[in-house]
Amino acid sequence: MKITGTIEFPDPESRKSAARILKALAPDNLRSMESEISNDRIAVRFHSEKIGSLLATIDDFLMNVKIGEGVEQTLDKEK
Repeated sequence: MKITGTIEFPDPESRKSAARILKALAPDNLRSMESEISNDRIAVRFHSEKIGSLLATIDDFLMNVKIGEGVEQTLDKEK
């Protein structure tokens, strides 16, 4: 059985930031995830055969996004 989960960034301000962060994280993407970046939608879809693997992948991804947000906020403060 394949288990899937999707994280979406609905608000325009978060989409702008998420698009930059997702592009920066793209080299680290696993085969079990796909990113969709467009003007209307920013989303990441995860899939796995095991719930534990899915949760670990999402956890790692969210940690990387959090770090990316921190870097972005630090750079914005320096402007």
